[in-house]
Amino acid sequence: MSDETPSIPRPEYPRPQFVRDRWLCLNGTWGFEIDQADTGLERGLRETEPAGEITVPFCPESQLSGVAHTDFLEAVWYRRRVTVPAQWQGSRVLLHFQAVDHDATVWVNGVEVARHRGGFTPFTADLAGVAEAGEEAVVVVRARDSRHGPQARGKQATWYGNSGCHYTRTTGIWQTVWLEPVPRAVHLRRPRITPDLAAGAFHVEVPLSACLPGHRVRAHLSDGSGEVVTAEARADLSAAPRLVLAVPEERRRTWSPADPHLYDLRLELLDAGGEVVDSADSYAGLRSVTVRGRAVLLNGEPVFQRLVLDQGYYPDGLMTAPDDAALVRDIELAQAAGFNGARLHQKVFEERFLHHCDRLGHLVWGEFGDWGCETGARGNNQQPDASYTTQWLEAVERDYSHPAIVGWCPLNETYQPLHDRITVLDDVTRGMFLATKAADGTRPVLDASGYAHRVPETDVYDAHCYEQDPAAFATLMAGLDKGTPYVNTGPQGEPWSQPYRGQPYFCSEFGGIWWDPAAAAARDEEREVSWGYGERPRTAEEFHARFAGLTGALLDDPLMFGYCYTQLTDVFQETNGVYAFDRSPKLDTARLAAAQLRPAAYESAGGPAVLPLTPQPPKAPEPGSA
Repeated sequence: MSDETPSIPRPEYPRPQFVRDRWLCLNGTWGFEIDQADTGLERGLRETEPAGEITVPFCPESQLSGVAHTDFLEAVWYRRRVTVPAQWQGSRVLLHFQAVDHDATVWVNGVEVARHRGGFTPFTADLAGVAEAGEEAVVVVRARDSRHGPQARGKQATWYGNSGCHYTRTTGIWQTVWLEPVPRAVHLRRPRITPDLAAGAFHVEVPLSACLPGHRVRAHLSDGSGEVVTAEARADLSAAPRLVLAVPEERRRTWSPADPHLYDLRLELLDAGGEVVDSADSYAGLRSVTVRGRAVLLNGEPVFQRLVLDQGYYPDGLMTAPDDAALVRDIELAQAAGFNGARLHQKVFEERFLHHCDRLGHLVWGEFGDWGCETGARGNNQQPDASYTTQWLEAVERDYSHPAIVGWCPLNETYQPLHDRITVLDDVTRGMFLATKAADGTRPVLDASGYAHRVPETDVYDAHCYEQDPAAFATLMAGLDKGTPYVNTGPQGEPWSQPYRGQPYFCSEFGGIWWDPAAAAARDEEREVSWGYGERPRTAEEFHARFAGLTGALLDDPLMFGYCYTQLTDVFQETNGVYAFDRSPKLDTARLAAAQLRPAAYESAGGPAVLPLTPQPPKAPEPGSA
């Protein structure tokens, strides 16, 4: 059962890779109160009705929430009464929060049932013994979101107004809240689905809440023609039984941007008598991502990654899309302009967006909203804390099974001089890299996008370059054939990164062409009003010429496996998107696509990118002080 009615905002199922039939959406009107000094617990807000209301799942800073409070919010409180459906009798009830920014504490009927740190990943409260079927549950949530100290905020501004590339904050609940009944004794948990293209199979790991004698797990793989294969395994010897679904050769169909084929997957848990006691639906795509020499191969082929920087902001919902159709529209707009994927920038996107990427064949790099840990201390200015790794691993675990994700990158532009002392940034960058490799050995991992590369063995190397003159840009980007690609450095040329060692390389941010005819009178220095990179084109024709020149410089390099153009849409004052903030067209979309969709030199069969490079011995970093 779902509560999917037009009167409820964002009513669609929030976890599309692990779907049960019964659930209850709790989006809609909640009691709400701002707790500016974070004294609400002492003042009794946990026990009293809030002074106002809010529309969940939209954050209080957004227009769609009905609050639209854009000043700083140290803490906020939510309250809602809900009756657990009586037909769930005998089940264990789970309360899910898809995302709450940033530190959340949840009470139900006066009992603390969950606490969670991190604004991008889901968490769950078990309501057993607190709220059962047919009973009322009073749900109270406090969210703390301080602007002080290290915190993974992404692009949320830590000063009052929007400026540069920082935007209006998101506090509290900003994704779906929902209830789900599961079997009381033992139930399925989110599976890990690993495609094995070489063997023509899927490896499915099925975590369970408990191990009970005689229980088994079963998986059914099917396609449009019916069942493909079934596998079964004991579920009483492991907390996470593993199944192998070998796809017959005549039924094998790979997933790719050209053909995003998905198999349906049904998971079942059987008791000792053979009765199905729990089941869930999922899906899977058969594909591989491989690093070979200086190439990143998809299904063994060099597919040039024409990526766009997608920040996932909306004028009325901020980090929350107003509806599910808006998620689909963003992917379709990107593809109409010639992009075949995206970097999901400074934000962990909601699961439904990744579901649509899987369906529509949109390649993505899974990333994290890591900005927010700069202290200003010379030579040791980046201070990410232990929660960065915790939150990142939650994101990787959530999204592991999506075939559209072709790489992971936990950090972005962590600028800091490379010197002779090991710093917090070195420790955390290496820790997040190793944690990602341990959690997922099937995808390449980029230690940090652009800079600072602190892991010598990072699977992929990249740089950001916003040079606007196509000829100068091509000169800067040259050098891969000699093992000396463009590398970001400090203002005085001081090194930020470990040297390039022959990895696959791409320019993961470039372009950002400033195009905002409506603000033509604004001075270039007025970055709070309208800005982009470099001098603004004078005409749309000049924009298209520059766009074709910049993308062409990378398409013509046989060693460049892809790029990421900044960006898909304008975001508030950052007017360098190929679409406006409201998603209306700014340019000739067909011309943008034509510039990008010509053959890339990298995609030529047997190209030089698949050959390894023996790099020059790395230079020692310049001496410096911490």
